[in-house]
Amino acid sequence: MALIRIDADDLVVVIEGLDKLWSFKGSLTIPLANVRGATADPGIAADPKGIRAPGSHVPGVITAGTFHQDGEKVFWDVRDPSKAVVVELADETYARLVLQVDDPRATVALVENALTRR
Repeated sequence: MALIRIDADDLVVVIEGLDKLWSFKGSLTIPLANVRGATADPGIAADPKGIRAPGSHVPGVITAGTFHQDGEKVFWDVRDPSKAVVVELADETYARLVLQVDDPRATVALVENALTRR
């Protein structure tokens, strides 16, 4: 699971527990200027992921790490698709972050509020 917070002008994602191992990342820091928005999307887990490199994918168990699809990189850290949030990015290494969070609605509201305050 991931923890998302706003720190000054940055979106900070902290990967928790063993997900750090499976995803090959401990944290990500993205300038808010490069965040386009966030949505809760439990259906995204059923979408094709692309080529995993590096990362882990066990269908129905975990999708974590960097996945390459259609010329884009997408970072995943999802075990429970019902708690998935998609963060759209611009001018970053990743085009999207697909993250499992504790409360998808609160996370989307946090990101959207930070974007409107910029």
